[in-house]
Amino acid sequence: MGEQIIMAKTAYQALDEKKGEDIKIIEISEISVMADYFIIANGTNQSQVQAMVDHVQEKMHGAGFEVKRVEGNKSSSWVLLDYGDVIVHVFDKEDRLFYDLERLWSDGRQILSDDLV
Repeated sequence: MGEQIIMAKTAYQALDEKKGEDIKIIEISEISVMADYFIIANGTNQSQVQAMVDHVQEKMHGAGFEVKRVEGNKSSSWVLLDYGDVIVHVFDKEDRLFYDLERLWSDGRQILSDDLV
């Protein structure tokens, strides 16, 4: 199993453990050199968004993956965690609908977490 797949699974599971809503995995390796996967999720409020971000960072660190860059902070409604091959986007519900990354990256392939093998 490739490192980027392990990273994607780890991030997905961390978001799921914190009850992230509508978690999507988009494989973008064929259409972008930026990363292999985008993982997009939202929380219901700012506290949940921050809990999700903290949990992803904790689980990824525990798996040996260090964040390269974080965009956003504790009061942000959109936080981006850049792990190189995997980029995690955590939104509040309203901003996720507004920015609609799934539509912007619709040329990518949406995959199920079970397909990350």
